[in-house]
Amino acid sequence: MTAPLSHPMIAAASSADWIHDRLTEARGVLADTTRHPDSLVILAARIVAGQTDDAGECADAIDLLRQLDRRPLYAVAAAAFPKGGAT
Repeated sequence: MTAPLSHPMIAAASSADWIHDRLTEARGVLADTTRHPDSLVILAARIVAGQTDDAGECADAIDLLRQLDRRPLYAVAAAAFPKGGAT
């Protein structure tokens, strides 16, 4: 029951591909926030803030988190950067 999956699509996928796919999906949610519930937009903003290499995109995501997330800013930042921003 614990045999590894042998499907070629699963074997070819790496963690970098998975992260890139999630970041792309999160960016899609943020591109049209009016069509998604706030909880999904908050999650997408956290993903973008934590995974993007673009400082402007990160700042935009954090600004959106500040507007939607009712917690204090330090709690929002801690959720977006669980390791204190270290990678």
